[in-house]
Amino acid sequence: MTTTQKPSVLFVCVHNAGRSQMAAGYLRQFGGDRIEVRSAGSMPADQINPIAVEAMREEGIDITAEEPKILTTEAVQASDVVITMGCGDECPFFPGKRYEDWKLDDPAGQGIDAVRPIRDEIKARIQALTSDLLG
Repeated sequence: MTTTQKPSVLFVCVHNAGRSQMAAGYLRQFGGDRIEVRSAGSMPADQINPIAVEAMREEGIDITAEEPKILTTEAVQASDVVITMGCGDECPFFPGKRYEDWKLDDPAGQGIDAVRPIRDEIKARIQALTSDLLG
C-alpha cells in the first residue's frame, strides 16, 4: 500500500483578509481533502474582510470561521506551492518550491461590485491550479 503525500498550497497576501482567504476557500471546495490548504499574511488584519465573506457566500462557500494568520517560515517550508497575491511581500524563498505571483486587485475598502470580479478571477485560477495539482 503506497501513500502519496497530498500537495500543499500556501496563499500569501499582506493582510490575509481578502484575496488569500477567498483563494483558500475555493481550493478547499475544489480540492476537498486531496489538497492541504494554508493562508497567511505578512501583516495580518484583525478580521477577514466582510465583503470578501459576502462575495464567497454568494458562491455557497462560508469563510466566516477563518482568521487572518501571520506568515511564518515554517508555513512556507511545509508547502509545495506558494502563491503570493500582488502584494510584493518579502516571502522566504526555499529552492524546490513552486512560487507564483498572482496580480490581483486588493478588495480592501471595495464594495461588493468591485470584489466580485476579483473573486471570479481567483476562482478561475484556483480551478486551473486544482486540475494542475490533481491531474
